[in-house]
Amino acid sequence: MVWLWLRESKPFWYGIVGSIVLILYGIIPTLQSFPSFGRVYAAYGGVFVILAVFWGWLVDKKAPDMYDWIGAAICVAGVSVMLWAPRS
Repeated sequence: MVWLWLRESKPFWYGIVGSIVLILYGIIPTLQSFPSFGRVYAAYGGVFVILAVFWGWLVDKKAPDMYDWIGAAICVAGVSVMLWAPRS
């Protein structure tokens, strides 16, 4: 929403609401108490990158190039290692 306000000339309230959402997005993870949350949050970051590539492709109509797909594959590999590696 901040992007829409700044770059697409949407109303000022878009920027306010978007800013509040971003602040909450940064604060809420710090309130988690289970010990493996950091690992889950890192894995989410990898999934976020992949979804961003698809968003750009399907919504913004910007076709990913070979390096986008390679980067997405690296993210999938990283997320897989973080989530499913054998641990003792």
